[in-house]
Amino acid sequence: MDAATREASVALFLREHPHLERPGRGHPALRGCAEVDWSRIPGCPAGTPALFRGLLDRNAAPEAKRLLTNVLMDGVFRMSPAMPAALPFLLRLAADPGVPVRSELLDVVLVAAELSQPVDADDERAVLLLGSEDERPERERCRAAFAGHASSLHALLDAATRDGLLSADDRAALLSAAGPH
Repeated sequence: MDAATREASVALFLREHPHLERPGRGHPALRGCAEVDWSRIPGCPAGTPALFRGLLDRNAAPEAKRLLTNVLMDGVFRMSPAMPAALPFLLRLAADPGVPVRSELLDVVLVAAELSQPVDADDERAVLLLGSEDERPERERCRAAFAGHASSLHALLDAATRDGLLSADDRAALLSAAGPH
């Protein structure tokens, strides 16, 4: 989905859910979300904070999750430049059992963890499929976001493991994305 289509889709979502345009009191998991200048991130719509708020609204959550995933992914194997900025909020939301699309957000976090792994420059197939580290700087930025928000990551790991939402492999992938401790 190109940037213009994302912007139009988010605008339509906001027309259908105008209450999400107002930040209001907010959820603790979204602390700082409104301060991110999302529109300065290439391909990221200005209405992105409303998508995060939509994740908390039972009626809007499925569509908000779909649209947010389109904003955060540039394709099947490529994260958008917005993913590193979104990770702190995704980690905290996916740890909260009250979030209507919690398991789906956990899937997005797991995809980000897998796609943030470094690509061996000597592996031509991997570079062709995933791009080089230089071509896809969001991978390194995501690893830094995972590491920089280790407390949120561990809260997610604890909650999702307790609730039976994580396999041992998923847990290992999330820990690997955060790098050595």
